[in-house]
Amino acid sequence: MPAPFLSSDLASDGGDDGSLPLSPQLPSPRAGIQSVEVGFALLAALSASSGPLMLRDVAAAASMSAAKAHRYLVSFQRLALVVQDPSTARYDLGPAALQLGLACLSRLDSVKLARQRMALLMGQVGQTLALAVWGNQGPTLVHWEEPGGPPLAMTVNLRLGDVMPLLSSATGLCFSAFLTSGPAHAPHPRLAPLLQDELRRAHHAGLPGVPSTLAEAADMFAEVRRRGIARVVNTLLPGVAGFCAPVFDADGHLALGMVAVGPLAGFDTQWDGAVAAPLRAAAAQLSADLGFRPA
Repeated sequence: MPAPFLSSDLASDGGDDGSLPLSPQLPSPRAGIQSVEVGFALLAALSASSGPLMLRDVAAAASMSAAKAHRYLVSFQRLALVVQDPSTARYDLGPAALQLGLACLSRLDSVKLARQRMALLMGQVGQTLALAVWGNQGPTLVHWEEPGGPPLAMTVNLRLGDVMPLLSSATGLCFSAFLTSGPAHAPHPRLAPLLQDELRRAHHAGLPGVPSTLAEAADMFAEVRRRGIARVVNTLLPGVAGFCAPVFDADGHLALGMVAVGPLAGFDTQWDGAVAAPLRAAAAQLSADLGFRPA
């Protein structure tokens, strides 16, 4: 935390009169500056708000008195973490808060953050997990983890670096549904030519459960967006099912897909079942951690 947070303006976190200074004795090796933690509640309240707040409202959201909140806000204004509109007297986050946020976003690695969560997710779903990002040729597998126990025969057919089909894999359906442009969800320019080519091949092959026209594909993509997750059963590989949940960045763009696949004999294919629900929740939490806020 920058040194200015230790200024005399934040040296007290006691009663509203500021009469109880911090004890010079640190109770443990991990002790910090309590006044910083108390004051951060105000920044968190402003961050969670949809717009500027009056003093009484930001104080209430931070569970402190208006007098105490005002002292913190004065110091935060000096640091440019908070600004006050002179015409409305409302408080909002300032330019220093923006710079901190932008610096944090620039250092976020979505794949690294996703990989750190795979062990916990594996314990919840007990299925093979993967991560996919958009590559030059389409959605590409960049990470792959299998559950404990004997290896599954299906993993022989999938490898890191594989580009997943857009219409017959949960990964492809997820990217096709969410990598769109405009309110009409038109295929993104990077996606459109690949989608058209795959639709032509699907039309000639006549594969069951795989859309072969743009209208059929659009209906399937709409269902994926409505459910917030893509699913395939017995289409990409015989006897195998899969889900793919989207992860979005702070700009609302699709950052990656979190994938779960497994043999049908032990795979819950329900939309809100033992695989889909934890996978969807993990993707939503990662999106939030990347700065995404649903409209």
